[in-house]
Amino acid sequence: MTDSDQHPWGRVDDDGSVYVREAEGERLVGQYPDGSKEEALRYFERKFTDLAGQVTLLEQRAKRGAPAADIAKTVKTLSASLASANAVGDLAALQKRVEALQSTVSEITEKQSAEDKALVDQAILDRTAIVIEIETLAGHDPAKAQWKNVTAQIDELFGRWQKHQQEGPRLPRAEAGELWKRFREARTTLETQRKAFFAELDQVHRDARTRKQALVEQAEALEARGSDGIPAYRDLLAQWKATGRAGKKYDDALWDRFKAAGDVLYSARSEVAARDESEFGENLTAKLALLEEAEPLLKETDRTKAREALISIQRRWDEIGKVPREQVKTVEDRLRRVETAVRKLDEEHWSRNNPEKKARSEGLASQLTGAIEKLQREIDDAKSAGDTKKAAELQEALDARKVWLDALG
Repeated sequence: MTDSDQHPWGRVDDDGSVYVREAEGERLVGQYPDGSKEEALRYFERKFTDLAGQVTLLEQRAKRGAPAADIAKTVKTLSASLASANAVGDLAALQKRVEALQSTVSEITEKQSAEDKALVDQAILDRTAIVIEIETLAGHDPAKAQWKNVTAQIDELFGRWQKHQQEGPRLPRAEAGELWKRFREARTTLETQRKAFFAELDQVHRDARTRKQALVEQAEALEARGSDGIPAYRDLLAQWKATGRAGKKYDDALWDRFKAAGDVLYSARSEVAARDESEFGENLTAKLALLEEAEPLLKETDRTKAREALISIQRRWDEIGKVPREQVKTVEDRLRRVETAVRKLDEEHWSRNNPEKKARSEGLASQLTGAIEKLQREIDDAKSAGDTKKAAELQEALDARKVWLDALG
């Protein structure tokens, strides 16, 4: 008896015929005439191994959740292959494994159906959310919309819609159609609003362009007036700022002309200022010298002396004349400080020497002096009597009256 005769699942005849042993008996699976019996068996065992690999792979795919329809189709194919397989091995065991897979197809189908339904339900929610976003956008006041941003949002939402449609699960026809209808209507509303906005904006730009053209012509007409035209030019500039945009293409060109007209006027003023600087420069030097003479009066306490000196300075100040425009405020403010200080000396003098006030002060001072003398006597008596508490109270009253008397002085 050869090794091939002892093989549990097959044998080889002397002519190279190979048989597989099954429950019903032996079945011819092929011939292998050009080799030994062992080689013949190994050849048909390899075919069995290939079939076993296919079954194992199918089991793994089922565990990983491959589509149930694919599993069922492969089970059917493998079952047919195993029934007439030209291979040597435990074909019955493989057939049982395949049948076991077939019994789980319904379970896989139910599970995957539930998963697919959940995916579709979520996809409907996701696509509905996109629809709600664009409907909300369409519901905003178009007059307040920033259309550059809105257009970008529309494009972004449509891109999300397309991606969801391409990559997400297929939705039922009714739901998909209704959602697309809502999305399309909202997008159409936005496009209509956008077109109306830009049509109105074009009209606004045309009106602004007409007004700005008129302002440019008025500004250019002021050039002949030189620096005297600056106040009128400023009025035109205020109107320009209130006019609004005429569109970048026109705004820049019109502004260049408007500004050029203003540059002519301000250049003329600069020339006047330069002439003033030259003409009034010596006056500035003279007034600065007068200020050097005047500012010591800030510390003067003799009002008569201060007033006489200031009158002399003011007379000479007026005789000198104008100084350069940009220096006017500086020198005038310095002289005003001196005038204020001298005036304050006069005010303080008359406040102190007002007859009515003086009489009142002298009467009150006399009363306070009498009260102080009386309190002092009472304090001495209290101390002599050993009444320190009363002496302290009287002392507080005495100190207060001394403060009042000092204030009158």
